[in-house]
Amino acid sequence: MGHREDLLEGAKRCLLEKGFARTTARDIVKESGTNLASIGYHYGSKDKLLAEAYVSLVEGLSDDFSPAAGASDDTGPGSLDRFQEVWSNIIATMRQPGSLWRLSMEIVVMGDQLPAVRDHLAQAQREAGRGLIPMFLGGKEEDVPEDDVDSVGKFYNVLMTGLICQYVFDPTTAPSAEQLTEGLRRVIGAARAQEPS
Repeated sequence: MGHREDLLEGAKRCLLEKGFARTTARDIVKESGTNLASIGYHYGSKDKLLAEAYVSLVEGLSDDFSPAAGASDDTGPGSLDRFQEVWSNIIATMRQPGSLWRLSMEIVVMGDQLPAVRDHLAQAQREAGRGLIPMFLGGKEEDVPEDDVDSVGKFYNVLMTGLICQYVFDPTTAPSAEQLTEGLRRVIGAARAQEPS
């Protein structure tokens, strides 16, 4: 591994141990075995490095969200069963010790203090929406149309952010995948009831 990769891995470990606000450039250098100049050279700033590290951590979790390979027809793309299965997988990552979702809330709260990082993460969030769509609806990430990213992807991102907030605040009262699915079922039912005959 080169300095760039060493810095990224060191920054990931620091984020998980200390969080965004408490991680210093010296912490990253110590953890990565590199030097201070490497941060500026490879990433521009400590904050941009930490943002990249955070995105990488979240991307590493996304494999845990996907439905099981060879799922039955009941859990086919777009079904309520698929919706429940994916949210169940996402929630399982929130229950893990040392979950990085607490870190997500720290970054959300700090957004105004770090406009360059916020802009970078806003783009990453949009791409996260693109990645969530195939998990629920099938298909390939690279084939997701832009208008789906700006509607369906944002819908899933809002659900994800709200769920993270609730789990960080109080996991005992946060919704289960079953409750989210039942809520969606009722919303769909109410919308259908309003459609003209």
